[in-house]
This record gives sequence, structure tokens and C-alpha cells, in this order.
Amino acid sequence: MNTLRFIALVSTILPILALYPLHTKAEEAKNIRPPILAGKWYPGTRDALTKRVEGLLAGVATPIINGELKAIIVPHAGYMYSGSVAAYAYKILRDTPFRRIILLGPSHRVTFKGASVNLQRAYKTPLGIVPVDQEIARKIINLGKPGIKWLRQAHAFEHSLEIQLPFLQRVLERFKIVPIVMGQQDYKTCLDLSKILVQALGNSEETLILASSDLSHYHTYDQARALDLEFIKHVKAFDSEALNRALSTGKCEACGRGPVITTMLAARKMGAGQSNILNYANSGDITGDRNRVVGYLAAALVRSSDRDQRPR
Repeated sequence: MNTLRFIALVSTILPILALYPLHTKAEEAKNIRPPILAGKWYPGTRDALTKRVEGLLAGVATPIINGELKAIIVPHAGYMYSGSVAAYAYKILRDTPFRRIILLGPSHRVTFKGASVNLQRAYKTPLGIVPVDQEIARKIINLGKPGIKWLRQAHAFEHSLEIQLPFLQRVLERFKIVPIVMGQQDYKTCLDLSKILVQALGNSEETLILASSDLSHYHTYDQARALDLEFIKHVKAFDSEALNRALSTGKCEACGRGPVITTMLAARKMGAGQSNILNYANSGDITGDRNRVVGYLAAALVRSSDRDQRPR
């Protein structure tokens, strides 16, 4: 091959080869859900976020629960507002052996029927990459068709799950997530989803279910407390049907009613029979503005034990 032909061949091949790394990077970026809250709802750098989360955890006492932890209920506002409440639930996760977290949140921005399970490879925060358990995610979708599917747009700008990740990254090691967003939150959808989760998971002791929900929105301080205490009463009693009735008749409120009820139903099927209320507050307790507040709850659902213990 003469020099001119060789140069011509190389000139043809190099542009083609150059496309492959770009294509791979683009595909990889598409397969990782980027953070949308960093620098807004929580600090945007690794050091600042680590300091913030560890500060919130250090600011609360470790709750004592009597039994084996199966699920938690946590709020999903910015850390300034609900972080101190969420910390009570996350404090009991430190040094536990959970390797899979089922994240259940409501869809705030996208309307759709049923539920959506994210099949992207991972989520990213300033603290690093959180892998998605794609095997279990696909199993849940296959078991739940057609009501359960994968809708990318349902997860792209949903804050209720992302806000949980930095806490999880600080208290757990080597875990995967299964992100589920509920487009419908009626009782039947909750019941169906809870059955599918139990079928897909079995009775894995390394799996925790997490329900993401705030409580009442934009009432006065006293009105909010009355509504929220009604919600808390039914969670404490571990009565999902009574909670659903109270929510349906306006006796209480929760933007994540579906995730909470689904989690209660699934945890019950997985042996949990006790609900521990870890902490409650509303934004008025933090900001001092008591005119339009939002309620926050941290709770733990456990399988009873004969002795007090850290969850195992």
C-alpha cells in the first residue's frame, strides 16, 4: 500500500472510530439519572453534603426499636425543612446489613396510570453513584404488567426519591435501589403493588422498603397538627384501611399516601406487626412561619421481637 492510499484510509477510519467513544459516553450518561436537587434542596458538593447529612444524623438520638426493621416512612422536602425529621429514620439504618432499598414515592409532575419502575443503571448524587437493582426492577415490571411499567419521564424530575439518596449513601454500604414512582395512589393500586413487591422480594432480610411522603400542605400550624396527628394515629395503629378512609374523606393529608399505604401493606405481608413513630414536626417548627406549613413524619415498621435490639 503506497503512502497516499494509507493516508487516505486512515483519514477515512479515524473519524468513524472517533464516533464510538462519544456514542458510548452519551449512552452511559443517558443510563444514569443525574441529580436535579443538588445545590438546591441539599448541598451540591461532596464535602458540603457529607457535612450536612452527618450533622443532621449527629443531631438526633438513635431511636430504640423492638424488632426487625422492615420498612421506614420518611419525608421528602429540602434538608433545611425535613432533614432533621428524616434523620431519625436514617439513624437506625447505620451499620445495618440492608443491601437493597425499595424506594416508593408519588409522582408530583407526571400523570400516568399505575406505577413506574426505573430501569436506568444508576442514580448519581454529589456523593457518587447509586446502582439500580435492574434484575428485581424488571421482575416487578414483569409481574405487574400492564399496570407497572418503565416511564423515563416519571423519574426524570421526581424529587421524592432522589432526596433520600444522600442519607442512604452515608448510613449504608454497597446497596442497590429499586426506584418506584406511583402515578395512581388509590387503595387497589396500593394493594396490587404490595402483593407484587412481596412476590418479587420473598422474605429477604437484606431488603428494606422506604415510603417517601410529606403530610398536610399549607395549612396554619394548628390545622396542620390536627390533620397530621390523625394520619399518625392510623400509622401507629398499623391500620392501612383506616388510614385510607381518613385520607379519602379529608381527615388527613399526604402527597405520598400511596407509597405509605403500599409500604404498610407489604411490610405487614413480610411479617411486620408494629409501627414506631420516630419523630414528627412541621415546617413551622423549623422556620417559625406558622401560617402555611407542611408536615413531616419519620416512622419504622418492624417485625416484633422478644427483646430490644438494633435492627438486624
